[in-house]
Amino acid sequence: MSSPVPTPQGPAPFLTIHTAVVLLIAGVIGLVVGGLAFLSGGAVAAAVLAGLTAAGVSVPVLRSLIG
Repeated sequence: MSSPVPTPQGPAPFLTIHTAVVLLIAGVIGLVVGGLAFLSGGAVAAAVLAGLTAAGVSVPVLRSLIG
């Protein structure tokens, strides 16, 4: 009788699929909001700040929505 051979386990992934999807969608939301803020006539710095704020605020919301 031979004993079962254990399958080798690789290292854990750097990001889970859930985290990658949440960050990707948050990045898209940030780009859209920043682009719209820039196109509305705002300064570049204000558009970047609006995009970063929108991306940061959307992460907890997306984390709870995408389960």
